[in-house]
Amino acid sequence: HVQLVESGGDSVLAGGSLRLSCASSEYMASIFRASSFCMGWFRRAPGKAREGVALISPNPFRRTEYEHSLMDRFIISRDDAKNILYLEMNRLQPEDTATYYCAATPFVCPTSVRGVASDFGYWGQGTQVTVS
Repeated sequence: HVQLVESGGDSVLAGGSLRLSCASSEYMASIFRASSFCMGWFRRAPGKAREGVALISPNPFRRTEYEHSLMDRFIISRDDAKNILYLEMNRLQPEDTATYYCAATPFVCPTSVRGVASDFGYWGQGTQVTVS
């Protein structure tokens, strides 16, 4: 069953902004409370491989990692009280069109977003972002 649920995807014009959210089920929340975990956003554009967008480690450090080309436009954050992960996306461009997925792992956050999708064992169903 789905344990992570993304929302906030939409169709926007280039230059616009969106904020994606990822909420965890009660089961996932119980896991998160019992262990330190890393959460991240990934995306898959049509005809392209899945790529990492941003990662955020748990408290107290909340270390963030970004795909370098996105770090001046995207911001990842988390509200642990609500068990929600966010991705704020600004100055969106057509090349940002993709399905965006949130993911979680109880292990240490990688130090790069590249090539780390297999480290994440929990995934949402994705939310579509279309920029025209």
